[in-house]
Amino acid sequence: MFCNKTILCTGGSGFIGNGLVQRLIPLKPRKIIIYSRSEYKQFVMSRNYNYPGMRYILGDIRDLDRLSMAMKDCDYVIHAGALKRVDALEYNSVEAVQTNIIGSLNVVKSAIANNVKKVVAISTDKSTAPLNLYGATKLVMEKLMMNANALSGNKVLFSCVKYGNVAGSTGSVIPFFEGLKKEGERTLPITDTRMTRFHISMDQAIDLIFTAFQKMQGGEIFVAKIPSFKIVDLVKSMNCKYKVVGIRPGEKLHEIMITTEDASRTYDCGKYFIIQPQYDWITKRKKHGKLVPDGFSYSSDNNTEWLYK
Repeated sequence: MFCNKTILCTGGSGFIGNGLVQRLIPLKPRKIIIYSRSEYKQFVMSRNYNYPGMRYILGDIRDLDRLSMAMKDCDYVIHAGALKRVDALEYNSVEAVQTNIIGSLNVVKSAIANNVKKVVAISTDKSTAPLNLYGATKLVMEKLMMNANALSGNKVLFSCVKYGNVAGSTGSVIPFFEGLKKEGERTLPITDTRMTRFHISMDQAIDLIFTAFQKMQGGEIFVAKIPSFKIVDLVKSMNCKYKVVGIRPGEKLHEIMITTEDASRTYDCGKYFIIQPQYDWITKRKKHGKLVPDGFSYSSDNNTEWLYK
């Protein structure tokens, strides 16, 4: 579906953007537009990817005019641009709102103005029953994307994907621990011995994004089925000891992606779940998969699939 199409990725010079480019190039799109604020990261990408359809546009999703210009003649948009550091956003709350909420609203406005066919926005497990501001801004982003289908009269389709920690992504726990090891540290800091997290590979994350583009009717949240791990097992797998430093502001013991309240509109589709929109504007929506049981929830501590040492 991407052959001879133009795809724009906000935050495209980041970790996910690089993975997307690697997967998109063999599909021979007409253009891949990287829209981001980092001139250095865009320079590095331009050296790494020798593809004639690559385009690099410096810009911020806060800038509606610049973003609208970049989306001209685009077929698909992948919205990955966001501020993500939980501790930094707790302290810099206005910046979180400006980028993750106002910036996402600008993505909606630009996509509708340019008659983009489909938009897939990347969310996080932290948006479900959010405890921190980062998760709260991502929850609002999801709501904006859902409502955008009504704003566009379902002519531009908007959906979200949701998953946990991408292995090796910037700021995630594995690179953080690896950095400490390189500095000679053999006792790694953990916040609580009971803590669990979801884990997803880059390829799995991109598979879910591609699935969303193929299956979306507008308004769904596609949730990855991925394994969990205990943070103490991660430390042990790195042949290190650990010290408990206490839970940080905005941090949870366990992450959740589907609550019991979501169960009544969540469908099990084999390799992923689909949460259907609460307010629907499609009279004959096709339901994929099988409705999950009443009381179902999906969190990193009640998972059926685990990674061990």
